[in-house]
Parts: sequence; C-alpha cells; structure tokens
Amino acid sequence: MKIKLLLLSLIVVTLWQGCAPPKQISKESEIPAERLIKKLEGSRRKIKTFEGTGVLNIKTEELGQVKANFHVVLKKPDSIKVSIYGPFGIDLAHILVTNNKFNFYEVQENKLHIGRTNNNMLKKIFKIDLSFAELIDAFAGSVNLTDKLSRIPDDYQSSESEYFLSYKNGDGKKTNYSIDMTDLAIKEFSIENENGSKILEGVYSNFKKVKDVSVPYHTVLENEGNDQSITIDYRRIKINNEIESVAISLPNDVETIRW
Repeated sequence: MKIKLLLLSLIVVTLWQGCAPPKQISKESEIPAERLIKKLEGSRRKIKTFEGTGVLNIKTEELGQVKANFHVVLKKPDSIKVSIYGPFGIDLAHILVTNNKFNFYEVQENKLHIGRTNNNMLKKIFKIDLSFAELIDAFAGSVNLTDKLSRIPDDYQSSESEYFLSYKNGDGKKTNYSIDMTDLAIKEFSIENENGSKILEGVYSNFKKVKDVSVPYHTVLENEGNDQSITIDYRRIKINNEIESVAISLPNDVETIRW
C-alpha cells in the first residue's frame, strides 16, 4: 500500500462539504444570519489545540478502498501532525506540516521527505488544492467562515430543526450550509457548479460537546467527479489541552530526501 496516496486521500477530508435545504417556516425563531455566522465562526476559533484518534475509510480511483487507523495532533495556527497505523498498530507513516515546512516520514522505508510548505507543494503531496489553514480546519471538523462575516446570504431559511444558508460566489459556484438549530453546528456543507451539480459534498454528524464546543465524531465526504469518498470516525477527541511538541521521532539512520 502506497502510504503517500493514503495520506493524500485522507486530507481531502474535511474541509468542503454538502447539504440539502430544509423547508421554510415561520421566521419568528430565526436568528439573524449575521449573528448566526458570528456564532459559528466564534465556535471554530475556540479550538486552539486538537487531538484525535480514529479510523479512516478511504475510496479513491488509485487506491480502491482502504481502511486505516490514524492519530492527529494540531496546534493552531502553525502545525499539524498526522500518523497512520496499519493492522495490529503497525507504525506506517507520520506527516508534520507547519506554515514553513513539511516532514513526511515513511516508517517502513525509513525515508524522510522534507520541503517548504506552499499551496503547490501541498497539492503535489496530497493531490488536492488545499491551503495550510484549510488542512487544519479539516481535521478539526470545522469550516472557516471568515469571508462570510461581512456578507449577507443569498438565501436564508429555517425549519423546526435547522438553518439553511446559501452564498453565490463570483466564479459562478454556490456554497450551501445546513446548521443544526439545537447546538448551532454545521452538519452539512456543499459547493455547487452553475448547473447545480455538486463539486464536493459531505456530512458532519455524531456531535459531542468537548469543553463547550460541538465537535463531529463522524464525517462522510464525497467527490463524485473524482470518484473519492472518505469516512472519518473519531473514537476519542481532546481539545485545548496543552501540547508540548508535535515533532516526529526519527532514527539516527533515516534517509532524508529534499523536495
């Protein structure tokens, strides 16, 4: 199994996702859109550190279907480390990405790949167009709404259980958000083409309160155009605990490859 491709696919994760709009009802219980977005973005920013352990189920054209255990540690805003484990807890790979550089360690090959972090390099490694900030938000199960704080949605509706917001982008695409009314957490997110077909879609579910923040323990992401789907199931999550170091432990005889 090619570990790089496994990591590439898993990070497609979390960040861009899909939804279907609810039925519109009375506006009496509706929070103003600008207030709702501020609450959602405020919850995202409460997470300063994140640590999670779980299982990935990944399907891609290159890999077929692969299942692996993983552990992620992140410190906002500057570092994230993902570790991949095989059957019986076999240590397979570790990848550490910071604002400035990345380290990718293939344990079985004892090879360390290093280079400078930029969008082109991240895309080359992970096979997706993902910025460093988006990478962190993806693993934390959150969606960055900073660019929506000063915008009025093109469509805003509410039902008995959820809010639905839609924004038209300058490139002709549209983003949709479905928010659970009870705990004000984004449960679905999608990006659509001009013709209404979904580019990326996904669902966040099994929310649990962790230090007063609603965090999804189950995420399903699909990219039909690229025949990719990823399911992330967290068994354990910790947030805002002190993390002293995210460094990768390396043997003295590791082979270093510079990109």
